[in-house]
Amino acid sequence: MTSTAPVPTRLAEVPGAVESVLRDFLGTAVSTAAAISPVVGSSAQVVADFVLSGGKRIRPVFAYAGWQAGRGDANGVPTGLTDSDAMRICAALELVQGCALIHDDIIDASDTRRGRPTVHRVFESAHRDAGWRGDAAEHGVASAVLAGDFALAWADDLVHGYAPATVSPAGRPVEGPHVAPLPPGVIATWAAMRTEVLGGQVLDIVNEVSGEESTEAAYRVMEFKTAAYTVARPLELGARAAGASEELVDHLRSVGHDLGIAFQLQDDLLGVFGDPARTGKPSGDDLVAGKRTALLALGLSRADAHDPALGDTLRSVIGTELSADELATARGILTDVGAVADVERTIDTLLESAVTTLESTDIDDAVYTDLVAVSRRMAHRDA
Repeated sequence: MTSTAPVPTRLAEVPGAVESVLRDFLGTAVSTAAAISPVVGSSAQVVADFVLSGGKRIRPVFAYAGWQAGRGDANGVPTGLTDSDAMRICAALELVQGCALIHDDIIDASDTRRGRPTVHRVFESAHRDAGWRGDAAEHGVASAVLAGDFALAWADDLVHGYAPATVSPAGRPVEGPHVAPLPPGVIATWAAMRTEVLGGQVLDIVNEVSGEESTEAAYRVMEFKTAAYTVARPLELGARAAGASEELVDHLRSVGHDLGIAFQLQDDLLGVFGDPARTGKPSGDDLVAGKRTALLALGLSRADAHDPALGDTLRSVIGTELSADELATARGILTDVGAVADVERTIDTLLESAVTTLESTDIDDAVYTDLVAVSRRMAHRDA
């Protein structure tokens, strides 16, 4: 699979370049799906529209940072992959993310994502508008499960450089262009990342239904669902694609761990205190969904120690539709018992730890500057 996407020189250019790769790839993917049946093509188009609807493109940015750092590693061994190959790997991460978000919205029964209807709601509306038989909501969920599967399958196609499988008029598969095979380290990292994010999601939903309240359990979810998947593994993917030394890979993984946890902690804050106009989600969405976040775990522990009645009040609103007054009360408890301030301090500590580790690595000054700037923005974002 080839692309005419421009090659970024700075990290700020990565999202635009990734968008170009995705548009080329998804255009072919939708056409291939439509060759099976117009209805399959329509489903594939919903996936493409969702993936291209926005997002911070954080994972590709960190993957490309790893690539840039690895290319400048004096102790590394070049793999023969090109900048275009690196961009393909970066873009594939967004398809994994597309799958994760589509399925996550089903699990959480979310109505909106990025200020738009979630994918299962799109399919639900299509069912209702068409006047089809059966339950529209059930159809929406079933269709969205398959939509997420499309995205995950396409991610594997893209990372390995395959065009979406096409079929000739005679029914025979048509081979796409061949590309250089990925190094074993890249394949192993890609495989580990997929398993880790799925494992983190399993832990997350079990914590919700079991009523798990420990901060240790919340951090365990963050380790796999966010830290590894969002920052550590993307950095490692890029570095290994460039042939970086194990020493540099280890440093980048450490950076990724700290930044990934900081990212999720900030996400926890936004899930309770975020402005819907900025986040694209309803106010207090994490509380409504019953998310067992580190912020909530810490808040419950602090509230119980301060006044058990506060802990009971906080527990009573978890996983319920909140009124404005109930949301304000929950926010007040989390703030008053010091949970919010503690999480904010932890974010700052993790960020500075990551920056300190970066300072000890021998990477290009421009890469260092860009990576630190991206890290600070990510750890203190408002959306």
